[in-house]
Formats: sequence, C-alpha cells, structure tokens
Amino acid sequence: MPAITVGLDGSPESLDAAAWAAREAARRQVPLRLVHAVDLLRPWYASFAGFPAPGAIDVQREWAAHVLREERSRLMERHPGLWVTTRQVTDQAVRVLLASADDSELLVLGSRRFGTVAGFLVGSVALAVVARARRPVVLVRAGGLPEDERLPDAAGAEPVGTPCRDVVLGLDRERPGDTVIEFAFDAARRRAAGLRVVHGWSPVTSHGYGAVMDAGLNEELADEARNGVGEVLRPWKDKFPEVEVRQQAVIGGAARHLVQASRDSALVVVGRRARRDVAGGRIGPVTHAVLQHASAPVAVVPHD
Repeated sequence: MPAITVGLDGSPESLDAAAWAAREAARRQVPLRLVHAVDLLRPWYASFAGFPAPGAIDVQREWAAHVLREERSRLMERHPGLWVTTRQVTDQAVRVLLASADDSELLVLGSRRFGTVAGFLVGSVALAVVARARRPVVLVRAGGLPEDERLPDAAGAEPVGTPCRDVVLGLDRERPGDTVIEFAFDAARRRAAGLRVVHGWSPVTSHGYGAVMDAGLNEELADEARNGVGEVLRPWKDKFPEVEVRQQAVIGGAARHLVQASRDSALVVVGRRARRDVAGGRIGPVTHAVLQHASAPVAVVPHD
C-alpha cells in the first residue's frame, strides 16, 4: 500500500515535518513511515583518520531507534487508527530518502528558520532530494501548527473548526505539467479548500520592451494570459467541480507573488521539470525561491 514517508533525524524541524505528515496521512487514509538514515559519512561519526569512531555508530543507532519509537508512539496517540511504521537504514541520507520516495505517495522533509533573518534554511540534503526525487516532496517549516492551516475564527477563538486556507498553485502556462495541476486540485479537494492559481507572465518576453509602453497591447496580452490560464485549467475544473478556483495572471516572475500568497495559504504547490539528461537534477529559479521564502509548506511535484 502506498504510504507517506517522512525523514526523521530528531531535530525540531523533522519532528514538525512528522506532525504535518501524520495529518496528511490521516487525511489520505494511508500509512505513515518514519525513516532515519545513519550516514557513516557525516563528520561526527568518523575519527581523525577518516574511519568510523569506535562505538559511535552503535550509540547513534540506539539513539535513532529511541527517537523513532518515541515519535511513532506520540503520533499514534494523536491520530488513533493511523498505521505508523519505522525504518532505520545505514547509508547516505540522500540515497535513503530518494529510495524511500520512490515507493511513497509523497516524501516530507523539514526545514528551519534562519532566526532573525527573513526566510528559511533548506539544507543540502533536502535540496538534493528535491532536485532528484521522482515523487512529490513536501518541505515543512519548523514551528508550524495545525491551526496555521485554517482561517482565523471570527470570534477570536482557536481556529479548530474553521475552513482550511487556500491551496496555492504556481502554474507555468507553457509547460503546465498535468501531475502538478492534479496534485494541487487533489490537495484542495481533500481539504475542502479553495485553489488559488498564480501565473507569471511578461509583455517583454512576447513583444519586446515596446509592449511595456503600449497600454492597449499590454492589456491585450494580459487578457491573452488570463484566457490561456483558463484554457489550461478548464479540464481540471471539470474533473474537480467541488474545488473553487481563483486564477491570477501577474506581470513578472511568479516567485514573489507565490511567496506573498503563501502567508495566507495551507500549502503551496510548484513544479519541477524532471530532466533526465541533467546530472544530479535541477531546481528552477521560481521553485528555489519559493522553497527559501514561503511561509506555508511547499510541495514540489516533478513532471515531464
């Protein structure tokens, strides 16, 4: 049975990612798998000679097993009926997570805040996994709470039963990617939430810098962009009639608008072209910017 997998290393951000993954697994009614990689190449496992320090690996394995047991117990208590399994693997973290993603509905990883600096820190492991994974990967911010996914209560009470905030989709009209669009619509449907679609376009790209000075042509191009987005979304609106869609064609790059929209959303969905001819994979500039600065969890969905 397909599962949701979360990379767990005991850090606060990975525990927050596990909490988000558990809610998503309960929503989808699929098992949750907690995975920990004991990476022998990490510097604190090795002696000065470059070999594993005596006893260090055994201590790490015992600690990891304890973390996995404790988190499994906590999540099962919080979500009665949720099937939670654990797995500990001795191998490089990126390799373990990529293999885990292959047989999962989605892989969930944590990222932490910079502190006083705006934005988030997405580590090298997470970036490597996002760039190469063949299944969707969700990055969850440290400190996120379940109530953050819901609209504020009008009376000021804790937002427990209020509607879920919108899911936001970054749409590339030229290469939309069916898997990306379907993921976003499905996520909105499962949350009984609206879907806000953001598409960035530039008059310069289509007609050169003269288009910027031509108000009539500029408006014509804006209508063309909006109509193009509508054409792309039409079959998906028919497939998911229960999802209320708001589309937004914005001038310029979409990254800034997606980051702004993330402040009031439950999830941001962006695509990544799965280029098999590029060694190590690649994350586009829009997706990279959203990963670094979005406030909400970000789902990166690979597509052809």
